[in-house]
Amino acid sequence: MEKRLMTVVAALAVSTSMAFAQSQISGKVTSSEDGSPVIGASIKVAGTNTGTVTDIDGNFSLNAPAGAKLEITYIGMNTKTVKATSNMKITLDADDKT
Repeated sequence: MEKRLMTVVAALAVSTSMAFAQSQISGKVTSSEDGSPVIGASIKVAGTNTGTVTDIDGNFSLNAPAGAKLEITYIGMNTKTVKATSNMKITLDADDKT
């Protein structure tokens, strides 16, 4: 009985610490050409299926582990990978080959 109780307590402690490891990441994606917001850019946490898209002002918000890498993609622009921080300002460069 004590082993079962200890197992449950350990599992609860691990799952709680994993939940607190998530943080709210937000920021804005703009174009390097004219500084205008990039509407509909995809932001994805690398190695996961977690992601979001930018709104009409280029803003985004998502939950990600602290220090996660974010992949930002948009048609006609180069993909960019950055480390997640708070209040991000991401600038995408035009893809000259397309």
